[in-house]
Amino acid sequence: MAEQESLEFGKADFVLLDRVTMEDFLDNLKLRFEKGRIYTYIGEVVVSMNPYRQTDLYGKDVIEHYRGRELYERPPHLYAVADAAYKAMKRRAKDTCIVISGESGAGKTEASKYIMQYIAAITNPTQRAEVERVKNVLLKSNCVLEAFGNAKTSRNDNSSRFGKYMDINFDFKGDPTGGHINNYLLEKSRILKQQPGERNFHSFYQVRQQAEADPVLLSLFPCPPAPAPPCPSPASLLGLGQLLLGASDALLASLHLSRDPTTYRFTREGSIDNSLGSDKVNFQAVTDAMTVIGFSPEERNSVYKILAAILHLGNVSFVTMGEAMEIENAELVSYLAELTATEPESLLNTLLYRTVAAGGGEVIQKDHSTDEANYARDACAKVAVGYLLSQAIYERLFCWIVARINKVIEVKNYDARIHGKNTVIGVLDIYGFEIFDNNSFEQFCINYCNEKLQQLFIELILQQEQAEYQREGIEWQHIEYFNNQIIVDLVEEPHKGIIAILDEACLTVGKVTDALFLESMNSRLGRHPHFASRKLNPTDKSMEFGQDFRIKHYAGDVTYSVEGFIDKNKDTLFQDFKRLMYNSTDPVLQEMWPEGKQSITEVTKRPLTAATLFKNSIVALVENLASKEPYYVRCIKPNDLKSPLSFDTERCRHQVAYLGLLENVRVRRAGFAYRQPYDRFLLRYKMTCEYTWPNHLMATDREATRALMEQHSFQSDVAYGHTKVFIRTPQTLFCLEQERAQLIPIIVLLLQKAWRGALARKRCRCLRAIYTIMSYYKRYKVKSYLLELVSRFQAVRSMADYGKSVAWPEPPAVLAQFQENSKLIFRRWRARQIVKNIPPSDMEQIQAKVAALGVLQGMRKDWGCSRNWGRNYLVSVDENPGLADVFAKKVAALKEKVRFATVLFSCHVRKINRFNKSTDRALLITDQHLYKMEPRKQYKVMRSLPLSAVTGMSVTSGGDQLVVFHTQNHDGLVVCLHKMKPAQDNRVGELVGVLMDHFRRKGREGFGQELAKVLSGEVLGNTGLRWAPATFSLVLHSRLRSDVLPSQVEALEALEGLLQHLLSHLT
Repeated sequence: MAEQESLEFGKADFVLLDRVTMEDFLDNLKLRFEKGRIYTYIGEVVVSMNPYRQTDLYGKDVIEHYRGRELYERPPHLYAVADAAYKAMKRRAKDTCIVISGESGAGKTEASKYIMQYIAAITNPTQRAEVERVKNVLLKSNCVLEAFGNAKTSRNDNSSRFGKYMDINFDFKGDPTGGHINNYLLEKSRILKQQPGERNFHSFYQVRQQAEADPVLLSLFPCPPAPAPPCPSPASLLGLGQLLLGASDALLASLHLSRDPTTYRFTREGSIDNSLGSDKVNFQAVTDAMTVIGFSPEERNSVYKILAAILHLGNVSFVTMGEAMEIENAELVSYLAELTATEPESLLNTLLYRTVAAGGGEVIQKDHSTDEANYARDACAKVAVGYLLSQAIYERLFCWIVARINKVIEVKNYDARIHGKNTVIGVLDIYGFEIFDNNSFEQFCINYCNEKLQQLFIELILQQEQAEYQREGIEWQHIEYFNNQIIVDLVEEPHKGIIAILDEACLTVGKVTDALFLESMNSRLGRHPHFASRKLNPTDKSMEFGQDFRIKHYAGDVTYSVEGFIDKNKDTLFQDFKRLMYNSTDPVLQEMWPEGKQSITEVTKRPLTAATLFKNSIVALVENLASKEPYYVRCIKPNDLKSPLSFDTERCRHQVAYLGLLENVRVRRAGFAYRQPYDRFLLRYKMTCEYTWPNHLMATDREATRALMEQHSFQSDVAYGHTKVFIRTPQTLFCLEQERAQLIPIIVLLLQKAWRGALARKRCRCLRAIYTIMSYYKRYKVKSYLLELVSRFQAVRSMADYGKSVAWPEPPAVLAQFQENSKLIFRRWRARQIVKNIPPSDMEQIQAKVAALGVLQGMRKDWGCSRNWGRNYLVSVDENPGLADVFAKKVAALKEKVRFATVLFSCHVRKINRFNKSTDRALLITDQHLYKMEPRKQYKVMRSLPLSAVTGMSVTSGGDQLVVFHTQNHDGLVVCLHKMKPAQDNRVGELVGVLMDHFRRKGREGFGQELAKVLSGEVLGNTGLRWAPATFSLVLHSRLRSDVLPSQVEALEALEGLLQHLLSHLT
């Protein structure tokens, strides 16, 4: 049974219906169709409804959902049947087949495609190139066969007008290795005549686009280039291209065709609707498919020429001129000769004359009568235009295409001793039962085929049921069902059946008419309970005298018209046509007519009639299917409007009847409606019994199943086989399902609780393990780091740079701060080692430079770090020749007067006032005051400014010597150091460093509010400071306070760099 679905979707298996009636069956079918459930089971048979819309029931995800699952583990689907057939083939090395049946428009072709796609998707996991090639050819063959064998009908825009059986061969690993295609009963009459609103075969409308898509054809039939349309999906190949309505003028001219479809006899009746929308966009699919299969450009060219020739052949007319026959439109002969690569004279003689072998080897040329000539024209033409036609040119063309595909996909170089057993999956896509207003020879053959398949279907279903009962030790009960063997015998029984009578009429010497054939059936089959005619039932006015007969098929009564039975059964084609085609210079045509090689005098057997050939092929097909394990897909058409919303109850009732679906349900329900292996039954229902949940302790699953059923008091409705439990009525199963549905939420909560607890405990154990590992790993990292640190720095005392060049190892995260502290200690140690080597006399200068570095580093590029700082430059004779002694005396006098301790700095400056006037002055800075002096007046003190009144100073970031002293009274002093020796000497850094070092020693808090100011202007040599507001720049900002000095680490780094630099320059 299928996976249980909600009852709102109906019963997923018709076997589980409460009552097996047609009304209940149709109600369930309608409910599932309206809910979007287009697939339903009857045991292992899939009933498929055409949804007439795109659905999301297919694709890679859905394929994975069904791959490897049992038939009843998932909701009904084509993939489930395909997987069941594939598993039976692979696991048991047993040949299987999938029989797809239903009327036109029910979705048979699409079902076969989805089955093929599923098999292709689940095979060849190793992507072997040869297997992929075979899969591609098998899939692409559908496209080509549809192009030549399908047509638009009143019921279906892409109706298959032939039956197809495909064998797919698999190796022992389950990968496809090849295949073979058989075709059955192509609808030849469609070439000559189409019903209103229908068209001829797709291939008539296809040649133009194929020519444009093929480079070789373009060279043969030049036409203006056109943009390539998008490649369509294989599922929409109908009306492929248009030869007459879509071809270019150049191409039509090369084929001697006109654009109007009504010009040609074979397309005239279907010319009302000759455009299906996709005629001009789907041609590329067939071209690609033929290329993948292996058709050469020359072979495709021959096919298109043959199709064009058929249109011309249909227009050939014969007239009587006295005693001779002539062709009314003789210009067509040259066109036909060109397209068929034959001699015009030979073609004309074949159309007008018939060669007959007389006794003694004599050959006589006999004129055709008008009727014979027209018949010969139609007999030749009707088999030259389609895809799966059975006779003459089109039959040979179609058979040649099928043979060409078979040659490509046949299993090559296969040796069972090396490669293992070769197994097969067969896929049968064949027409369903047909009842039209006018039923002819084709419907007779199709319905006979369905009678044979229905007989096989019921027999195999009964055999499967009986075999399963016997395997399980369940008593088999006889099942009453309608056996249609009597109808099969009515058609095929030797010497007595309808086919035998028809063949006898065709072989009778003289003129035999269809009416005589009907009279013969009346006399020989008059007492048969399933045969009737107007003569046998004079009161039945639904049949015409001398024209109709009726057969009571299993699916209903069908009235056939005998008109055309004799001619269609004979399917005569004169030997002259065969020799003409064989002698063509076109290799494709020559290959299609091998019997044309025979001499006219050579005696051959009378060919079998069309009905006998079809009967033989169907008998062989049934025998082939009977040797395999069958799976069935029954396709149903919900309405004739192609609407996704409409469900025509009467239309579906008819299809359910002729498909024998209700009969199938009765056979399946006659014994036990449901059966399941014990282990799977317990797996689904064990929670409903205390003795089986969560796991039973009994000896076997059978005993556990018996205990479960007895607890629910179902023992009277159950039988126990060797491996399966059999339940008689669906109500028992539904009771189990309802109880299971009530318990599932409780079990889910229990499982969730247990699972969450298990996950939490597992996570806890994992965390403990993680923390333990982390602890040991951290110890290892710390230990490794410390050992590496010791090994790198253990010899730094003996290094010239005291370990500055030694790279620090990358610390673990936990020791990042430790390494920073270690670096700080190491730097202090290195600084200490360097400072120990500096003479005490240089320490004062070093401290001043360190103070300057802390303020100016990164702000002023050149600040005099590399030279020796003299501080008191005005007492130097080199710096102040002639006035050094004067200055010294002045300083001594000031020291005596003010009692300062030391001179911090002295230098000549140029003073700038508020009016931008500059004068030369001298600057003296002691530890107490800042003096502005007049050098020309014996260094007279012009201004004395206590250092305590100085709040800050500003310098620029350039190379000038401008200095601004800020005071508490905002009457600062602006000077520019000059008259230095050497002239380019830079003393701004020295001045800054001396003052910074002095105030740090004094421990003064608050020297300067803002040592950095925004100044404008630029130094222009020694001419003074020119104000230029557009060039203002921020040069330096700092506070000479102990609480804002650089950090200890920065000071040590600065000291280290400075000391290294000084050691390299100091003498």
